[in-house]
Amino acid sequence: MSTKITYMIEKDVESGKYIGSIPYIKGAHTYADTIDELKVRIKEVLELCLKEIPQEERELLPEFEGISQVEVVV
Repeated sequence: MSTKITYMIEKDVESGKYIGSIPYIKGAHTYADTIDELKVRIKEVLELCLKEIPQEERELLPEFEGISQVEVVV
């Protein structure tokens, strides 16, 4: 089953790093030097988090259009 999950990207002005976080999944965040690297890392974080979330709860995660999304198979 394929799941699309919305994530947010911010840039830390002081460090220059990009920070990615997934709303509604506690602790789902990471950082990287580039956006491409961040996309890889946020997908890894999501895969790990989704293994711990029951299927019923996964189905309740909101999906937004026009915002950065990552798609994983769980």
